[in-house]
Amino acid sequence: MENGLVIIAGAGQGLGQSLMERFSHAGYTVAGLNRSNRDNRPNIKQVDLTDLSATKRIVSDLVQQFGTPKIVIHNTAQLTIKPFLDMADGEFEYIWRNMVLTAHNLAAATLPHMIDSGGSFLVSGATASLRGGNRFSAFASAKFALRGLTQSLAREFHPQNIHVAHVILDGIIDTPESRKLHSLDPARMMKTSELADAYFDLSHQPKSVWTHELDLRPASESF
Repeated sequence: MENGLVIIAGAGQGLGQSLMERFSHAGYTVAGLNRSNRDNRPNIKQVDLTDLSATKRIVSDLVQQFGTPKIVIHNTAQLTIKPFLDMADGEFEYIWRNMVLTAHNLAAATLPHMIDSGGSFLVSGATASLRGGNRFSAFASAKFALRGLTQSLAREFHPQNIHVAHVILDGIIDTPESRKLHSLDPARMMKTSELADAYFDLSHQPKSVWTHELDLRPASESF
């Protein structure tokens, strides 16, 4: 018997795909939400998460088909590394919309369904959630806002039996794209399958020992 519905927003290659595989192997029905579905994967629903109405419609359809979500993960990101004065008009807002507004819309679409039954709502953060770096003004400000939104949701919904947690990914995730971009030894990068294990464990914590913020990094990473 299936364990219930898991919704993963930002279900592309890399961590998103590993999260889908981890929860699927544990017997959950997994639905991924993504802006595109180039590989035509059947368990990916194509949706613009910056559109609240569209997000609510797709979540409502999933609830009608599979029942109330047990676990929801916001894993969308829009990495931009660029000098502040080089950003095009509207680029700052575009990055904010794709990371912060999408989290708001996902929460607004899913949390009302989860209040009676409980569950977990997890949000992916980054090093930039804690400190802003040179050429990271847009990305870091969005990640700061995402962290604040998650803290507020946790304080509001923990008493309603929904575990809201923020996961700081303090390091480089090992993907083919990141290997090309960073030229880093893969041994010093975070493995997506191991990250997915950490998310799975976090989502299954007993209520008496809920973690709100979990920071993950390779052993070689300075902090």
